[in-house]
Amino acid sequence: MPGSFDRGLGKTVDWWLVGCYLLLLLIGWLNIYASIHSTEPASIFDWSARSGKQAIWMLTAFALDLLILFVIHPRLWEVLSPYAYIGVFFLLVLVIFVSRDVKGSHSWFELGPVKFQPAEISKITTSLLLAAVMSKPAFRLTNRRHFLWVAAIIGLPMLAILGESETGSALVYVGFIFVLYREGLSGWWLFLMGMAILLFILTLIAPGWVPVAVLLAVCLGYFLQVLRNSRREERVRRRTALTRTVLAFLAGVMVVFATDFVFNNVLQDHQRKRIEVLLGLKEDPAGVGYNVRQSMIAIGSGGFSGKGYLQGTQTTYGFVPEQSTDFIFCTVGEEWGFLGCLAVILLYVFMIWRIITDADKSRESFTRIYGYCLAACLFMHLFINIGMTIGLMPVIGIPLPLLSYGGSSLWAFSVMLFIFISLDRQEKKYF
Repeated sequence: MPGSFDRGLGKTVDWWLVGCYLLLLLIGWLNIYASIHSTEPASIFDWSARSGKQAIWMLTAFALDLLILFVIHPRLWEVLSPYAYIGVFFLLVLVIFVSRDVKGSHSWFELGPVKFQPAEISKITTSLLLAAVMSKPAFRLTNRRHFLWVAAIIGLPMLAILGESETGSALVYVGFIFVLYREGLSGWWLFLMGMAILLFILTLIAPGWVPVAVLLAVCLGYFLQVLRNSRREERVRRRTALTRTVLAFLAGVMVVFATDFVFNNVLQDHQRKRIEVLLGLKEDPAGVGYNVRQSMIAIGSGGFSGKGYLQGTQTTYGFVPEQSTDFIFCTVGEEWGFLGCLAVILLYVFMIWRIITDADKSRESFTRIYGYCLAACLFMHLFINIGMTIGLMPVIGIPLPLLSYGGSSLWAFSVMLFIFISLDRQEKKYF
């Protein structure tokens, strides 16, 4: 480029993101060891135990990070995105038929001692293809055909993952609606999604007339607000508002009547029980509510500053199942206390904020949209996992990014993050 020059690593790589990534990995590794130290390894470097295996996953992730940052050209991701999406979607469907049942889920390929979950990789390929399609100059979300393309890109892997009985991983795809909103999708869709969730919950916990009354009040309030803000000559706006209100009311009534059918015939038995325990409809402290109860006890017992590293009784004596994976946050809560939990959450918030800030500064639409997708996936994992461990979300089995034990999740988030860092670096190399 005339009049430009190549800038060095110090000014092109977002080292704040890299540092946050490394710190979260370190915290995760230490807490994985804390969650198993009383039963498995003699040392954190015991390669036969989960802490040692996680160290291997971390080292291999570092190799992938360097490969993405210094070897693979950033523009290649946009070119390869359709092929990568199709390949991973094929794996998502294939794993349903060839994998063995693991706690009701068919989502893992097993290659000897190594297990691989394509649902983790699909977040990357979906984000890349979304960014590639939505960054086209002629793309408009208001165009019905373009909107349907985007809906298919998000919906196909989501449906395949639901077919694997991986509800938690499928829920992450709901977060892509925030990306669409950021790129110009009407807030009307967010309103509809929020109302559907509210009506589903109200139908389960309240008498039948309550959700209908709430729906009617919200729809009427929206219509009256539009009327008040519009001038008399804005007939088209009032007509559109009336049409939307009627459609929203009808859709809401359908949700209310469909809730019982979906709850009793679509959801599996363990999913129904988890929702009933979460909403207080049933008590099952020794059954489906056991994990959450023990997790909350562990977090609450940590107090303000925690019991100290390797000193947690709930952790040491193994009261919380899956503590090194889905419930790793309760290890932080018991041994590091409120301060430790706050520090971890702030690290995630800082990482998401930094990604969105870098994305907003990007001159390339592909980089910006991909950055939004990355931030949305991180947020959904953070919200669902921590909500699950403190009893605000049902137990649906989803890892805490970069902290939970597991190679598939660690590799996926490492690759996803460093693709963005690489794209961002490419833009900052010249000015």
